[in-house]
Amino acid sequence: MAAQRQMRKTRIVCISDTHGQTPKLPKGDVLIHAGDLTNQGGFEELQKTAAWLEKADFEAKIVVAGNHDITLDAPFFREYGSSRPYPRPQDPDQCRKLFTESKSITYLENEAATIYLTDSQGPYTSFKVFGSPSTPKVSNWAFQYTPSEAPKLWSAIPPDTDIVVTHTPPKGHRDKATKDNRVGCEFLLNALHRVRPILAVCGHIHEARGVECVRWNDFLTSSRNGGLVKDVQGWEDPGAGEGNKKQSLVNLSVKGGRRLGNQGRLTCGGGTACGGQPDVPEILQPVPVLKSTSRPAVDNEARASGGTFEYQGSSGVDDIELREGDVDDIERKETVVINAAFLGPRIDRKTTHMNKPIVVDVDLPTWS
Repeated sequence: MAAQRQMRKTRIVCISDTHGQTPKLPKGDVLIHAGDLTNQGGFEELQKTAAWLEKADFEAKIVVAGNHDITLDAPFFREYGSSRPYPRPQDPDQCRKLFTESKSITYLENEAATIYLTDSQGPYTSFKVFGSPSTPKVSNWAFQYTPSEAPKLWSAIPPDTDIVVTHTPPKGHRDKATKDNRVGCEFLLNALHRVRPILAVCGHIHEARGVECVRWNDFLTSSRNGGLVKDVQGWEDPGAGEGNKKQSLVNLSVKGGRRLGNQGRLTCGGGTACGGQPDVPEILQPVPVLKSTSRPAVDNEARASGGTFEYQGSSGVDDIELREGDVDDIERKETVVINAAFLGPRIDRKTTHMNKPIVVDVDLPTWS
């Protein structure tokens, strides 16, 4: 029988693609920003955003850059930055220090960190997070990669990662652009199938903002028929609609009634508490990745009703009784994909609307 461990509800606020905006954020334990902090990555833009993030009242703040944050990609900026209309010369090293030297921001570039929430009034939980600013190459933007570079990039996600934060969405999941094509990364989808994190938070495609729960095929089934995804649940935003004051909530906690088929890492090791930057970020070596070029099993822009998830196929979920506190380890079967784009789609270079941050309640293991 698997060892039992303490689980506590942890509130994670997800946002992406703020592009220089500094919206009011709902309360939570952890803040995740999935990139495009600015429009062009100028120092003043970044300084404004960094100050907003540092003032935000969260125990942990996980931040990745995006393709618009040009000066944070120093090699790219030094080669192409002169073509951008900055009002004054930019120093990428100074721009990066706004985040890499912050005492309250955990800034990740293709690396992982283990976060320990230490506030005596908080949940006292722990999780491992991997963050990447990278997106598939389109035009000439920062932090981009070619198809030949993708396998090595995404194979660096550790197998015990609980939360994956990427600017790009995975192929077929919250990646449907206005022109009705899916522009996410299939190599990232392969990596998510291999790792099966609890959450995969992304942005980049403004019009694909939303949430869905992916139930994975097991590795044997995937190797036989090439299909990574068993089925998908859609989500209806309870905070949608003009004048609606409700939060855009995704309740994955046991008390919330939606049992997630994924309890994260099987063990929780000790370590130094992480406040802001991890003492020694884990720069990870690539590990083998399951290769597949298959498309997801269903159309993943599925609709749902009632503000909860609804399966678009058979779930095969075992009937397991869980309660908050002591929870048996559960095999990683599901990942909730969240595109948290704050700005809506742009038409004629104008933003159509702004979205609420997406709030996630999820049970995570205590670390002490």
